[in-house]
Amino acid sequence: MTYQVDILDPKADKLLHDLADLKLIAISKASNDPFLTIVNRLRTNAAVNPPTLQEITKEVENVRSKHYAGKNKA
Repeated sequence: MTYQVDILDPKADKLLHDLADLKLIAISKASNDPFLTIVNRLRTNAAVNPPTLQEITKEVENVRSKHYAGKNKA
């Protein structure tokens, strides 16, 4: 049986490791965090074909114009 647990208190981390030491549970790292997968893909793409300053500026201006256009309609 597998559970995903988000640890909110560092004391809980120690308890889990103690249980693992007693061989009552097994702890393994998540192998594929979707966020990290996307970040790594973006970093790889940027390393191969980095955007130019003009491309970045154009994208920022497009996003800002869409954002401000939405505010003016309200």
